[in-house]
Amino acid sequence: MDTLGYGVCRLSVVAVRQTPEAQAPLVTQLLFGDHYEVLAVPDSKQWIYIRMHFDGVEGWISSEQHHGITQEYFDQINHANFKITTDLTSNILYKKSPLTILMGSIVPISNSELFKMEEQFAFNGEAKSLGQKRDGEFVKAIACKLINAPELPGGRTPFGIDTAGFIQLVFKIAGYSLPRNLDLMREKSIEQPEVGDVIVFGNSDKMGIWLEENKYIHVQGRVRIDTWEPVVKKETRFLRIL
Repeated sequence: MDTLGYGVCRLSVVAVRQTPEAQAPLVTQLLFGDHYEVLAVPDSKQWIYIRMHFDGVEGWISSEQHHGITQEYFDQINHANFKITTDLTSNILYKKSPLTILMGSIVPISNSELFKMEEQFAFNGEAKSLGQKRDGEFVKAIACKLINAPELPGGRTPFGIDTAGFIQLVFKIAGYSLPRNLDLMREKSIEQPEVGDVIVFGNSDKMGIWLEENKYIHVQGRVRIDTWEPVVKKETRFLRIL
């Protein structure tokens, strides 16, 4: 499908849906700073079909929540090492207006500006460089910040998240790109897990992050910490991402 244009999320969170209807199930969510390609705009122009640049997920967003950018700006974003937020919520000034953004949002601030910014931002929260890779203890700390986040199919925020969104978001903040479709993960299986490894239960849509002392954090009704029982070892495996 040909690209018709480009966009970037300039709201705290934007729903990406399976079909162009307000009641349609979530496919995923855009967080502030996520950029995307525009693939289709129906005649009604109420919905826009997009493909996220980060993981290639496609879906529909409301045209009222679309923020168009030039191809030049889109390409520049791809090559800039921006900051990714690590607080559950942060406040920014965007075009002199206050906006609350969520953990895992991308703010276009870097140590060396590669280009003239098209927009004006002010941000003073906790963040790290998007491309900086961190260790298992960092993964653990970020994952634990999401404890008690409610389960929400298609969600990827502290206010609603699913297994795929949880795994993907935590590792994105740590500097690693994982697909939204967990079946596509190809990481190496290991025997002895360490802090920050991924535990897989049976099929890959049931996953968690290994903490320590037989404990793991995962999504089941909410983000929670449970104890792994060795008696079910034959039904689980471990993956090393870091």
